[in-house]
Amino acid sequence: MIAVLISGGLAMVIALLGTPLFIRYLVHKQYGQFIRQDGPTAHFTKRGTPTMGGVVIIGATLLGWVGGLIATGTPPRASAVLVLFLMTGLGVVGFLDDFIKISRQRSLGLNARWKIVGQGIVGITFAVVALQFPNDKFRTPASTRISFIRDTNLDLAFWGVTVGTILFVIWANFLITAWSNAVNLTDGLDGLATGVSLIVFGAYVIVCVWQFNQSCQILASVGPRCYETRDPLDLAVVAAAITGACFGFLWWNASPAKIFMGDTGSLALGGALAGLSILSRTEILAAIIGGLFVVIVMSDVIQIGFFKLTGRRVFKMAPLHHHFELSGWGEVTIVIRFWIIAGLFVALGVGIFYAEWVAG
Repeated sequence: MIAVLISGGLAMVIALLGTPLFIRYLVHKQYGQFIRQDGPTAHFTKRGTPTMGGVVIIGATLLGWVGGLIATGTPPRASAVLVLFLMTGLGVVGFLDDFIKISRQRSLGLNARWKIVGQGIVGITFAVVALQFPNDKFRTPASTRISFIRDTNLDLAFWGVTVGTILFVIWANFLITAWSNAVNLTDGLDGLATGVSLIVFGAYVIVCVWQFNQSCQILASVGPRCYETRDPLDLAVVAAAITGACFGFLWWNASPAKIFMGDTGSLALGGALAGLSILSRTEILAAIIGGLFVVIVMSDVIQIGFFKLTGRRVFKMAPLHHHFELSGWGEVTIVIRFWIIAGLFVALGVGIFYAEWVAG
């Protein structure tokens, strides 16, 4: 448990102190954000704000995780390494996207085709490796079973190992793409995506610590409600490091933002959330814990779908937070209220997680 506290605290300090140094470097290089022309006009004042702040979030997370392991003498385990690989790999894809925007001085970055290819390479590698490396209890980091709060009876390997592996890779990449795009869409106001991510990953610290305390691998008397997650404590350490990194970064990302996380950060955080949900066997529950991300994605889907069908718009602008901007809400008001909603979704998700255990 000490590793959880150390990793979170260390990542927070590194992000808090490292972000202003990174801001100075970006300002010196004149690496600033370009604003989409069809967005809210109030955002034009943000043009030139340093971006690619996700580099700090990723770096602080990795250093916080390593620090937690060193301080407690804990060896790295497969589950944690896989989540961090997914986070860093998608962060690299996002970094390329951000860098192209800056170097070519436009609001559009990496070509959509190459972005999908990059995400696919990282996602497929993660999914395939996650079904390997069984520990001494014969448990692999991931499972071919679809999970809600724990593995269900819906096994993708019903038709055979090969078919099950292929279906799992498809399912995992759907989740990875969905979550990375969800965080990316949410990252439209100062501090919004960072604050929501902080709350969501904080919830995963609680979930994974509880899974560790009720793990089927360590309980003397295994009951029906124990958890089959292979490395729950290691996942809690990673979640704590990400939470701490978001805490430190939010200090500088809060309105008026001194730096944006960019696609580097949003894709990385979305990938980490997908990885945690898959390896902690909470794939469906994650849609409740991260409910605000889901709502924002759905607002975009509804807007596009309704416009194609009728030629009219449901919202003044999508994603949802821009609708409220154009309705006259202040940016800080929107962000704080959305944080509150995100907290309510997290409370509901964690409450369902605990209630399922009690009911069992």
